[in-house]
Amino acid sequence: MNSAQITQRELESYLWGAAVVLRGLIDAGDYKQYIFPLVFLKRISDVYDEEQTAALDIYGDDALANLPENHRFAVPEGCHWDDIRGGTQDIGARILKAMRAIEKANPETLFGVFGDGDWGNKNLLPDATLGDLIEHFSTRTLSIANLPEDELGNGYEYLIKKFADDSGHTAQEFYTNRSLVQLMTLMLEPKPGESIYDPTCGTGGMLISTAAEVKRQGQEWRNLRLYGQELNYGTSAIARMNLFLHGITDGHIAHGDTLSRPAFLNGRGGLQTYDVVLANPPYSIKAWNRAAFTKDPYGRNVWGVPPQGRADYAFFQHIAKSLDPKTGRAAILFPHGVLFRREEAALREALVKSDLVECVLGLGAGLFYNSPMEAVVITLRGTKPAKHKGKVLFINAINEVTREQRRSFLRGSNQKAILDVYRDFTDKENFATVATLDRIAEESFNLSIPLYVRGSKAANERDQPDFVNALTDWRKAADAADKATVGALTLMKEELSV
Repeated sequence: MNSAQITQRELESYLWGAAVVLRGLIDAGDYKQYIFPLVFLKRISDVYDEEQTAALDIYGDDALANLPENHRFAVPEGCHWDDIRGGTQDIGARILKAMRAIEKANPETLFGVFGDGDWGNKNLLPDATLGDLIEHFSTRTLSIANLPEDELGNGYEYLIKKFADDSGHTAQEFYTNRSLVQLMTLMLEPKPGESIYDPTCGTGGMLISTAAEVKRQGQEWRNLRLYGQELNYGTSAIARMNLFLHGITDGHIAHGDTLSRPAFLNGRGGLQTYDVVLANPPYSIKAWNRAAFTKDPYGRNVWGVPPQGRADYAFFQHIAKSLDPKTGRAAILFPHGVLFRREEAALREALVKSDLVECVLGLGAGLFYNSPMEAVVITLRGTKPAKHKGKVLFINAINEVTREQRRSFLRGSNQKAILDVYRDFTDKENFATVATLDRIAEESFNLSIPLYVRGSKAANERDQPDFVNALTDWRKAADAADKATVGALTLMKEELSV
């Protein structure tokens, strides 16, 4: 077993090598259900050994070294990595037994953390394949001395990205463009001791980003209180592992449907509120319980009930309700449709009138994973600064996206250009406009960015017409026609009654 310090490149090769073992046997979208738990089990075992050695150096006694206070996690007898490696038959059953025993021995921290992979299915994972995986992972010692938490956490993020690349359309549920997540984090400026929430947290990348940013600034990051909820059970388990591997101990990841069963309540029957909310909700989902939302016990339908075919404004209202009224701020990633779709007009009007919207930031295509859609980030504030009240900042940053080798991302220079105008909260020709709520009302509460940022151009304007402007103009014309028709019908009725 190699006990030398592991470089980032070696770690990435080591982690991806496990996926190569599985390739062709299971779908790429399912890699994460098996590789992440094995990495975590190996890490727990190796760190336990590391702690045991350190305690022996102090006490010189095995019984004392085994005391629970010398170990972050308990590893029951027979459940260590070496115990699993020693078997050649029914390896999947042995792995599952060890994982469940470790969860049971650490109920406050690890219950359910290894997920629900089908380890006992020999047709899916024959003993030979699992034996190859075990031997592959056994080539490195994942102790903290060899691999500090930040480095292993970065390796985990690398693997999440690689799985997203390999699994195509299934990636959206657990991966969000990390350069965009960093921008959203920078916009909200998380501070030590604050509560952070992601209602659709995937593998926890947005929560981890806030801790990384506070740490980067040299401030205390361990006292951040992180909360997330994720519908997919396996993905929620990965999020919990991800937080642990990044050294985050005060993390709370719940499994379940945020809209129908929000996990975090305030003890008085209402939703818990937070200082910072980051989210990339699943867009325009149709399979949600609209009927229950009409009688929502948490008061999240204050703007109205979204159409069955689009739950975007249900998530929107959940996030608004989850904001601390004084300190709360949110950044939400949506497709552009939430800005102008006619079936959500009444909801959008109520949103604008609430004066929670601080900024509408339009970005170029490719930042949604494996989707050509253009992205929009909407920021909310529970209490705006006095000079921002009754106003919304619109930013057209469609050209502030870097594209290389079919990848779209935000460079540091792209982020800085956006952050500068966001923090200044002022007009910038062809880039940003501050609009009053009265001005937005004149546009029938349509939030389409080209209505306010004059002269803004699409990134690919030379090759294609500006569809955003065309669609906006069409919607305005349609609204005007509707009003004219209603007026004509009213006049006809009046004439007939005479």
